[in-house]
Amino acid sequence: MDLDERKIMILKAVIKNYMETGEPVGSRTVSKLPDCKLSSATIRNEMCDLEDMGYLIQPHTSAGRIPSDQGYRFYVDEILKETQAEVKEIKDQMFQRVDRLEIVLKRMARLIASNTNYAAMISSPSAHEAKLKLLQLSRMDGHRLLAVIVVEGNIISNKIIPIENEMTDRELLNLNILLNTTLNGLSIHEINLGVVQQLKKDAGEHRDLIENILKELSEAFSNDEDLQIYTSGATNVFKYPELTDGESASRIIDTFEKKEKLREIFHEVSELSEEDKSIRVFIGKESPVPEMNDCSIVTANYDLGSGLRGTIGIVGPKRMDYEKVLSTLRTLMHQLDETFGREGS
Repeated sequence: MDLDERKIMILKAVIKNYMETGEPVGSRTVSKLPDCKLSSATIRNEMCDLEDMGYLIQPHTSAGRIPSDQGYRFYVDEILKETQAEVKEIKDQMFQRVDRLEIVLKRMARLIASNTNYAAMISSPSAHEAKLKLLQLSRMDGHRLLAVIVVEGNIISNKIIPIENEMTDRELLNLNILLNTTLNGLSIHEINLGVVQQLKKDAGEHRDLIENILKELSEAFSNDEDLQIYTSGATNVFKYPELTDGESASRIIDTFEKKEKLREIFHEVSELSEEDKSIRVFIGKESPVPEMNDCSIVTANYDLGSGLRGTIGIVGPKRMDYEKVLSTLRTLMHQLDETFGREGS
């Protein structure tokens, strides 16, 4: 059933009030809002309907209502459709001239945590969308080759590749020419089955070696273990009572400290289709990480150009101030794009 304007108004009022107070919201509270012209009895009936539809929950018989995950989802989707405002107050704080991206990302994580009172996490840019500039094979000894892989952004990875039979200088030269002629200018994702089959055909007796080289090439820029994650403000979760009950807070803090689980979030976001890549919101059990099922996670992707992309994330209670969080992310994403992407290209 679609929500009419009255139900939408009441649902938004309940969610906003709950985000501010953390307490269940009753019909009388909603009726006192400046823009509300409805009686408490009418609001109470509408709230019952919203509960039946799955948007609200009544924790106790005599208590008011709180939003369900479905209610938060509706609210967030409305913000994403309706709001285009960006936070201007932090724009000038962000980027002073620094030479290292690492310093900027750490500074950004602290700034996000300070401005939102939630936990912040930022991944270093990954290169699996970047295009290959050079693949150089050199002989280490009779049974090992060194592959030097260079992609846009001048990111370099070295891989050792075992070989069964020693290769002559001429064979090695021909293989380097074949690989670079075929693969130069392609991203990892553009090296499809057709490209691979043609390479193997042209390589002749070295077809198995080609397969090993392509495997190392793919792993060089798809390895989540190499992903750097910068975090700040994890202890902010203790400011919200609903996250300090039981073992919830300790699970969240442990997730931030170990970071392996955070990589699952960034991996989920990086797999989004191109049109869905700007902002993503995970509410409750939508989270890729079960340890954060009591939270909401808002992520945005930044683009530094040359196929280098990373992710910004904010973790807080399900009653987080979504409007502020989304506006903050839009602003920071824009600043990163402009400072390191367009200006640097």
